[in-house]
Amino acid sequence: MQNWITSFMEHYGYFGIFIMMALENIFPPIPSEVILPFGGFLTTYSTLSIPYVILSATAGSVAGALILYQLGLFLDVARLERIIDRWGTLLRIKKSDIRKADKWFDDYGYWTVLFCRMVPLIRSLISIPAGMSNMKFKLFLLFTTIGTLIWNVFLVLIGSALGHSWDKILEFMDIYSSIIYIIIAAGLLFFITSVIKKRKNDH
Repeated sequence: MQNWITSFMEHYGYFGIFIMMALENIFPPIPSEVILPFGGFLTTYSTLSIPYVILSATAGSVAGALILYQLGLFLDVARLERIIDRWGTLLRIKKSDIRKADKWFDDYGYWTVLFCRMVPLIRSLISIPAGMSNMKFKLFLLFTTIGTLIWNVFLVLIGSALGHSWDKILEFMDIYSSIIYIIIAAGLLFFITSVIKKRKNDH
């Protein structure tokens, strides 16, 4: 996949970067950790410039995020509650769980969107719950753009600085991703354990 991504970007330049970043948001297996540093590297030997690489990457990321945001609007809380009415017992989820999650996202969603833009995998998927909670579009767009821009600037500049050794950043990003995934897994485990204990106490 890495060779296909880099070849596409070399051939199509800014447009290729835009398309790759849009796809990266919709299909998380396409890694921005490859696209952005390689985009930075391209500026060292081609006519591409760092500001326009960052602009193209950010525009592509935001375009992909908006598609998933629209998907979230379609899968709103009311639709989820109807799914819970039918399958909730099997899934061991109650309507109140959905409402609590929705309220939490209403309270903290904007900052969550901002910081999750710098977390591998989650940075793409966070757009869906943002849409589901009917987050205000202008604020979603603002926080998405800011978080995405920070991530893009960081990786493009590193790719440019490393030059031919741009792919060395992948080793660091693998470690970073592993740490993030462990933290997320630990958080989910803690949440699930808390819910099970609470339900036992209620009974």
